[in-house]
Amino acid sequence: MITSKEVTGHGEINFTGGTDVTPIVEVLYGSLYQFALSLTSSESDAADLVQQTFLTLIQRLHQIRDFSKIKCWLFTTLRRNFFIKIRRQRNYPEVEFLPDVHDCPGGGQEAWRSLDARSVREALLRVDEAYRVALELFYLSNLSYREIGEALGIPIGTVMSRLSRGKEQLKSILSRSFYGNGGMQRMRGRDIPKR
Repeated sequence: MITSKEVTGHGEINFTGGTDVTPIVEVLYGSLYQFALSLTSSESDAADLVQQTFLTLIQRLHQIRDFSKIKCWLFTTLRRNFFIKIRRQRNYPEVEFLPDVHDCPGGGQEAWRSLDARSVREALLRVDEAYRVALELFYLSNLSYREIGEALGIPIGTVMSRLSRGKEQLKSILSRSFYGNGGMQRMRGRDIPKR
């Protein structure tokens, strides 16, 4: 329940009520918007940032103990949300898709899936035979370690070793074909499923 007074530049305001944040919004929206506008230089981004800040307030309302510091908390939250947005934009930049510029072959999603599957199959054919057989039995035939060991007449530990070495060879082949010689840094162990 909000039962604290806050002194702003507009005089004393009495915030009362359970989860009703309307008085807080009415008093602080303008100053938060101006601060967001100074950060973003865009009216729509500033409005989105203020809206996100008030959403955070509503989500965290039960955690706030001292409502006399709500103004400071809101400005800090707005600033933090701005930095999160900047970080996200830097890590995941938005790119507009232009069909004329981005030469995209037709055929839809299935064409891309078959292209990927074909590339993996071609790379799998270049893996050493001992490792390739274990990989094919495990991933394509869905056999367990025990079943692969029985089929090949080798212990389970050897099956695990061949699968591990086969996956490393497959990763190396795929990274060279997709990224060139320096591409191994881009491909990690999580890129090949463990099933």
